[in-house]
Amino acid sequence: MTVAVVLFTSDLRLHDNPVLRAALREADEVVPLFVRDDAVHRAGFDAPNRSAFLADCLTGLDAGLRRRGGRLVVRRGEVAAEVRRLAGETGAASVHVAAGVSRYAARREERLRDALAGPGCVLHIHDAVVTALAPGRAVPAGKDHYAVFTPYFRRWKAEGVRGTLAAPRTVRVPDGLVGGPVPDRDAVRNVSPGLARGGEDTGRRLMASWLDGAMADYQDRHDDLAGDATSRLSPHLHFGTVSAAELVRRAREKGGPGGEAFVRQLAWREFHHQVLAARPEASWSDYRPRHDRWRFDEDEITAWKTGRTGYPLVDAAMRQLAHEGWMHNRGRLPAASFLTKTLYVDWRVGARHFLDLLVDGDIANNQLNWQWAAGTGTDTRPNRVLNPVIQGKRFDPRGAYVRRWVPELAELAGASVHEPWKLERRERARLDYPEPVVDLAEARSRFERARGLS
Repeated sequence: MTVAVVLFTSDLRLHDNPVLRAALREADEVVPLFVRDDAVHRAGFDAPNRSAFLADCLTGLDAGLRRRGGRLVVRRGEVAAEVRRLAGETGAASVHVAAGVSRYAARREERLRDALAGPGCVLHIHDAVVTALAPGRAVPAGKDHYAVFTPYFRRWKAEGVRGTLAAPRTVRVPDGLVGGPVPDRDAVRNVSPGLARGGEDTGRRLMASWLDGAMADYQDRHDDLAGDATSRLSPHLHFGTVSAAELVRRAREKGGPGGEAFVRQLAWREFHHQVLAARPEASWSDYRPRHDRWRFDEDEITAWKTGRTGYPLVDAAMRQLAHEGWMHNRGRLPAASFLTKTLYVDWRVGARHFLDLLVDGDIANNQLNWQWAAGTGTDTRPNRVLNPVIQGKRFDPRGAYVRRWVPELAELAGASVHEPWKLERRERARLDYPEPVVDLAEARSRFERARGLS
């Protein structure tokens, strides 16, 4: 009886999972394994929102495996050591895992190779599992990655996406395996009260509803903050409960302006993965240094984190983040620009705070989007500054998004909600809403001087 180990990482699904399918083709029995890595805890990456969502995902994965005659084996410790131990217990001849792009993923693969070399267990690393296209597949001549999105997108579109794999009907797991309990969402503390539920079943229902419904209007409505007309699939892509390859294929099959616009956004995710795969140091170092001498004003940073900057759009976005563990993409841009360019605070401060709260907190997309906003990343206009008032009037023209998340301003009408400081002093005092922490014109001038633009 041959045995293979399937190490689940960011691919917590049974549908369209090349890692699981390859192991099932190769062996009579498989060990579906998830290791709760102590290194993730030490790094503080197991933030409450992601831990709770992960618990949902693992619970769903275990349930799906049990419906097929198997179960999920959960262990805790150093990943390579736990995999080696399990391979020894079962006599497994191979281990299958999805390729990653972060420095952590690269080190995990190295340690797995070293750990399995002695027992003679073969390690198989599978591309195009976490992303629709392997990060190194679309590259310019003579280089290892694209630094600008538009030429990458042209090349990415020209590449074919692999076919979609059905979920297996049966998963045979060796008897007698010892594992810990599947994590329980209810055991996680300090979870955002509005955090969505995770798991493959939830993700697939959400994907089907999106593809058959609201995606058709995505081209026209994706920037509508109040309408919230986005897919909300980013947490499922991060944990792999929904396949990026399947999502791209199905969105392309639906077609239309909405499908095309949505696929373009999926390509942005792939773009950041290929940048980080080539430049793993970009997770914390400037991709394109601007020689910034960042400010650090603790009161201003606290005001930004708590949604008390006095700029309603920024505050609404930050409060949505705190409540849901998620933020509308159109809110992320001005919130990040405000911290890095208006307050001129190091982008790493913002990236860390987002990682503390975002359920879709992904190293490639979080860090490189923050660098894009700060002008130290791949933005071809690195010194642009997003004015939160203009952004609010453009993308929340009636102020509904702001009033939803900043109830102090609920009585204000229309676009006036974006400029409460223009009210009479007595009215402002009645609102119990802070004055702006900084003057926008002065802040812009400070930023331009710091970047040597004036």
